[in-house]
Amino acid sequence: MSNMLPTSWMPRPAGLLPSDPTRYGGPAIAYWITTILLVMITARSLVHLFSPDGGAHSIATIDTSVAGGDNIIAIFGQWGASQLLLVGALWVLLLRYRGLVPFILCVLLLEPFLRAISGHLKPILTLGTAPGAALNWFVVPVVAATLYLALCTAEERMS
Repeated sequence: MSNMLPTSWMPRPAGLLPSDPTRYGGPAIAYWITTILLVMITARSLVHLFSPDGGAHSIATIDTSVAGGDNIIAIFGQWGASQLLLVGALWVLLLRYRGLVPFILCVLLLEPFLRAISGHLKPILTLGTAPGAALNWFVVPVVAATLYLALCTAEERMS
């Protein structure tokens, strides 16, 4: 694998969709951070899918004792299934096509923004702050910085 840190701090936009997706030329730290992020997203997906309340009340603090509460729980379970499909595809890309690390990070960066737009258009009333909303303030900058790193070169060029 490449060096842990970039050898050039100039990002390569062409690295987002490289001509050889099996070869990753970015720093190893971006690959490992992406792996950690995918582990966290896999765990989140499994909680939504298998938790008795889908995490709707126990994690997101949504009152599920209201009329239609079972539907809220069902939607959270289905959301977990959709998340699991997405993260499964991202795992395949990471493990088989390492050169797509920047693309994976781009997907991970767009997802919270799309959820924020959805939340603005269709607000959810919660009893507290859901961890996903609170963690976005930390995760989004980390993913953005990791995407920047992943687009930088970390391999010495042969002359």
